[in-house]
Amino acid sequence: MNGKELEERIEKLKPGIEALFMSGYTVDIIARHGVLAEGVTFIQKPFMMDDFLRKVRKVLGHKHNIDKKRNPY
Repeated sequence: MNGKELEERIEKLKPGIEALFMSGYTVDIIARHGVLAEGVTFIQKPFMMDDFLRKVRKVLGHKHNIDKKRNPY
């Protein structure tokens, strides 16, 4: 099972869940093979921790902003 298949299964159990896909392949190669739909959040490996945190925050969206008010770290 690949990440896309896993995400599809989880989506059936919890509609609207967000996902962050990662791969050592470039986004162009991944998209060309139809693995990622437009608008899916993707990070290419290797990545810096700051880049990873930025992507996670993007996926969490407004939820992160609410939590940040309680705990800035």
